[in-house]
Amino acid sequence: MIATGSRLRQIGWAVVLTVCLAGFVALTFRVNAVKSEVRLAERQIIALEREKMILETEFQARANQQQLADWNRIEFGYSAPAADQYLENERQLASLGVPRGVDAPDPIRVAKAPVEQEEDGILAMVSPLTGKPAGADEAAAHQPDRQREPMSARRPLSERLAMENPLHGASAEAAQ
Repeated sequence: MIATGSRLRQIGWAVVLTVCLAGFVALTFRVNAVKSEVRLAERQIIALEREKMILETEFQARANQQQLADWNRIEFGYSAPAADQYLENERQLASLGVPRGVDAPDPIRVAKAPVEQEEDGILAMVSPLTGKPAGADEAAAHQPDRQREPMSARRPLSERLAMENPLHGASAEAAQ
């Protein structure tokens, strides 16, 4: 008899343990399903908050446009141009002008420096120290009929310092 009661108790414990395990698995699945629903709801809330911010920004922008239109109309008296406000040509624009008054100041005039040398629409390079075109000194130095005299006798110091090639200076004279 002891074996039968003990065996029945073991089966009872196994059934209780199986029911608890089944309940645990069912509860775990239900918790995961609720967590998934909560995540989905949070995503929807975030999407709705973003949409709300976009709509609020749009509403504020339109309200500002309406406020600006009211200010333009009421405060400043501005209005959108009508078709009859556009001019067809320069003559109509000139006809709107009025002659200068007797005591009106002279119009502002702008001075324009004369262009010294242009080659194909490009201004020639001019030395800031001498005012001569940049290539004139080098072209004269390479002419064969010109007699060779020391560099110091031909050019002042400011020109020699302004030259690109340092060998045209005293070292070039020493090399000659």
